[in-house]
Amino acid sequence: MDRDQALAIVHEHVANASLINHMLAVEAAMRAYAPDYGGNPDEWGLAGLLHDFDWEIHPTLAEHPQAGAPLLRDRGVPEPIVRCILSHADHTGIPRSTPMEKALYACDEITGLITAVALVRPSRSLHDLTARSVRKKWSNPRFAAAVDRGQIERAAMELGVDLWAHVDRVIAAMRTIASQLGLEGE
Repeated sequence: MDRDQALAIVHEHVANASLINHMLAVEAAMRAYAPDYGGNPDEWGLAGLLHDFDWEIHPTLAEHPQAGAPLLRDRGVPEPIVRCILSHADHTGIPRSTPMEKALYACDEITGLITAVALVRPSRSLHDLTARSVRKKWSNPRFAAAVDRGQIERAAMELGVDLWAHVDRVIAAMRTIASQLGLEGE
């Protein structure tokens, strides 16, 4: 399975541009973390890119991501990536035991908050965004209310990284694809 094949799966099953951007952001963050844990950036990136591919066809926790796993297997996605995707959702009961699994859990929710903060800035850019800016919005529960801050904290702890260093790391990773995410600035 290569990135082009994974991207074809995404485009086949996802119409929502924001959801695709989310998966691209998680892919970038996963690629950035892989070398720190002796992982293969291509493999880790595939897990990030594919982790929500089935959300539009299985939009409930009763189905996502477990109902999408057979589809991934049928398309030749390696089992460690399928397991990683299954473990990113607490409700599946699949424990996160590898660094790749812990990283996906840690990178998933935080990319949404980072994107939300970037979009309300006058610059609409990741290039001038810092963890300090995210921290200012963090304490306002009405801002990006759907983002589970408790999950973000647990995930950083599970990965063994400081929360705000993690935020900086994910911002830096997302900057590498800012133009694809529409967060290059105005």
